[in-house]
Amino acid sequence: MVRKLKYHEQKLLRRLELVSWEAAAGSLAEVKALRRYRLGRREDYVHYKALARTVRTLARRLRDLGPASAAFRSRCAAALLEKLHGLGLVSERQSLAVCESLSAAAFCRRRLPCLLVKLRMAQNLRHAVTFVEQGHVRVGPEVVTDPAVLIPRAVEDFITWVDASRLRQKVLDYNQERDDFDLAA
Repeated sequence: MVRKLKYHEQKLLRRLELVSWEAAAGSLAEVKALRRYRLGRREDYVHYKALARTVRTLARRLRDLGPASAAFRSRCAAALLEKLHGLGLVSERQSLAVCESLSAAAFCRRRLPCLLVKLRMAQNLRHAVTFVEQGHVRVGPEVVTDPAVLIPRAVEDFITWVDASRLRQKVLDYNQERDDFDLAA
């Protein structure tokens, strides 16, 4: 019979799982990406890696089609590039070579907190994740509280502060753009 672990012992052994130790340990690149992009869950990064791998294999299969199916290949390649460009994962729609170098980091860069830093609505990713989780940011008319939301290019211009947000009021005060009507409400 084994005794129950004390609190400090549980804290020391939190990451050690003797049953599934291989699955718990990630690669060093994965851990760096989790920290760099402030991913809350490891499953999100695994999902992004799987999506990137799927796009790369699809681009490779399209590239390897024979000359008999050139029209089909060009049509499918254009559709794939248009889709990836619309999502903001690739910057140019010219060749399948950009699809073959797609990585999970491209998906991480399209998350809402990363775009908040890019749009200079937050100083760093830590603050951006906090703003999103606290409900200070909306995309279009909807308030978003999940930092794992991927934002396409078409919606990127509609990222704003929530109307009742204290951060919005501070920004308006700083820029001296706050309306007197807003003070009464």
